[in-house]
Amino acid sequence: MTSTTASRPAMTPRRAAIAALLGSTLEYYDFFVYGAAAALVFNVLFFPSGDPTVALIASFATFAVGYVARPVGAVVMGHFGDRIGRKRVMLATVVMMGIASFAIGCLPTYDQVGLLAPALLVVLRVVQGFSAGAESAGASTLTVEHSPVGRRGFFTSFVMVGYAVGCSLATIVFLPVALLPAEQLYTWGWRIPFWLSAVVVVITYYVRSHLDETPVFAEAKEESAVRKLPLNDVFKHHWRDVIRVAGASLMAAMQTLFAVFSLSYATSVGVDRSAMLAIISGAIALSIVTIPAAGYLSDVIGRKRTMLIASAGCSLTIFGYLWAISTTDILLIAIFAFLNMSLFFSCYNGVWTSFFAEQFPAPVRFTGMAVSNQLGNLLAGFAPMVAAILLKPGPSGWLPVAIFGAVAAGIAAIAVIGLRETSKTPTELLGGPRAADHVRQLDSATAS
Repeated sequence: MTSTTASRPAMTPRRAAIAALLGSTLEYYDFFVYGAAAALVFNVLFFPSGDPTVALIASFATFAVGYVARPVGAVVMGHFGDRIGRKRVMLATVVMMGIASFAIGCLPTYDQVGLLAPALLVVLRVVQGFSAGAESAGASTLTVEHSPVGRRGFFTSFVMVGYAVGCSLATIVFLPVALLPAEQLYTWGWRIPFWLSAVVVVITYYVRSHLDETPVFAEAKEESAVRKLPLNDVFKHHWRDVIRVAGASLMAAMQTLFAVFSLSYATSVGVDRSAMLAIISGAIALSIVTIPAAGYLSDVIGRKRTMLIASAGCSLTIFGYLWAISTTDILLIAIFAFLNMSLFFSCYNGVWTSFFAEQFPAPVRFTGMAVSNQLGNLLAGFAPMVAAILLKPGPSGWLPVAIFGAVAAGIAAIAVIGLRETSKTPTELLGGPRAADHVRQLDSATAS
């Protein structure tokens, strides 16, 4: 063994999973805090008074702007992730996200500075989106490359355990804030959740700074396999995978319908705001258990089967969830929230982080996953705004929104069918033409 090989970083799947979890905790803490604020306070604080529906749609539009910025962040940060390493980029995303979130909590309102207020909000939301465009893909790439074959699904699922932890933390912080009298909520109360994100930033930065670069990237750099223009290679040689992963990513619209749109819809039909926040956060909190279970299941039965279960289950239960909200029955809402988010959506959230990264070879993995995933996630960003437009008056006014969610999940399922099964593929064969041959050999050996 040469000294160069001996100095190559070792796999540290547990440490990588923790680093990924913390980064996603920050990303989704900010995601949920911003979503809740967009649904409950931004329409009042940052937009002219008048038609409340128009103000709400404008508020959701600022939420969507972050998703527009994500593909740009995916291109830029993905490029550097594949050029200079996963670790450095993952440190940069944490710092950018933290600064933007803290600054949102410091913004003046429309009554104080007029149109400058929503303009500043949009700018900071763009910075959040730019950072988030690389965060999940980078954390997934880093963890996949630190994990052994046969366990990549389980370890990489902790990227989305961070989603559940972040949303739960956000609710713990936002719930008492939402209970404040209107005067206190609209003056200083809404700012506190954004300021507290600084705590998560410090912890995440410390953990990631002590994590080694992935062995896969170190080997690519050692063998001069690092690409000068990863994006060019992705669209030249892997454009089919980009289309498929982008299509499969449309399932993320279910997440924003559940966590953002349903909150405003529930309060509009008379469901108590605090009770709805508690149901949403409780369903997401239960995902802390079901997400890694889904990741483990995908290691056993395959990524595609697990994600198809997610698509079918979410398509059905989104109808039940929105119907339950229209009845204002708290127990019914809680039951369908559990089915839609804790159970079926976890079959997506526990798998996509490993599955999408595994579609691309190491030299372009960060860029390939980030760009294709964020292109698909554009729909998720606009889903609350689209749903607010589709929502009709009356007891069954939610039906067009449910159909919209089911169609997104159906398209995602079709895209998943076209992706390569990768649960048993060695890491060095991921994303290449030999990967499919290896899977067929394993299937033949099993059958014989």
